[in-house]
Amino acid sequence: MCVLHTAAVVFQVVASLGLIASIVMQSGKSAGLSGSVAGGAEAMFGKKKGLDELLNKFTMVFAALFLLSALALSMLG
Repeated sequence: MCVLHTAAVVFQVVASLGLIASIVMQSGKSAGLSGSVAGGAEAMFGKKKGLDELLNKFTMVFAALFLLSALALSMLG
């Protein structure tokens, strides 16, 4: 049982680091005066939609893995 608990903790650490990395790498929603300037540039030149969508999917997967590992750790005691 100790080995299973250790494996679950390691899995949760990996899932949490992946979740943190995928959230930090996403582009932020700009607001204010700088957002209006950058928003105009994005409308003219386009935005990197593919990378944002991929990071969004990674975030959802890592969040689900984090949730499942947290449930597993709570059941293991």
